[in-house]
Amino acid sequence: MQRWQPAYVGIGSNLEQPHRQVLRAWEALGRLPATRRICRSPLYGSRPFGPVAQPDFVNAVAGVLTRLDVGEFFAALQTLEASLGRSRDGPRWGPRVIDLDLLVFGRERCETPQLRLPHPGIVERNFVLYPLADIAPELDVPGLARVRELSARLGPEGLWRLDPQAYAPDVHSLQSTHERR
Repeated sequence: MQRWQPAYVGIGSNLEQPHRQVLRAWEALGRLPATRRICRSPLYGSRPFGPVAQPDFVNAVAGVLTRLDVGEFFAALQTLEASLGRSRDGPRWGPRVIDLDLLVFGRERCETPQLRLPHPGIVERNFVLYPLADIAPELDVPGLARVRELSARLGPEGLWRLDPQAYAPDVHSLQSTHERR
């Protein structure tokens, strides 16, 4: 059996109670074979990335340990994403129930049509780097820099940490949480 490898997964949603979808995905990561959930960042609200008009997102980053190799882990993530309601029929960067992005897998660097590691958008996305900095500030992203250095290059524009009370089902919507800032 393979040795344990650390992996970091970006989790995002902007449909169907996004905070619930993100927490549901976090729970589901614990059901992947030969994988253990280690930590999860706080939840963040963020403005949509890309050209499509849509609701704000809820984002987090999960840290796991896995004995799966990178290909197996990526395939398991895609299967999990589909089981949680991800549809790839809509526009690129459009609204989605769930999005699971493999950000970093050990020291792996790869570039195939299906998978690029580290994730190619990691250096430009504060909604990835700020949550990642919450759980792994000293992580050395292969070929780039440490997470704390990468996140320091980006401002928090369009990003806000969600109040944990907002995760409760009977609390105001994400939009009203953002408006209270």
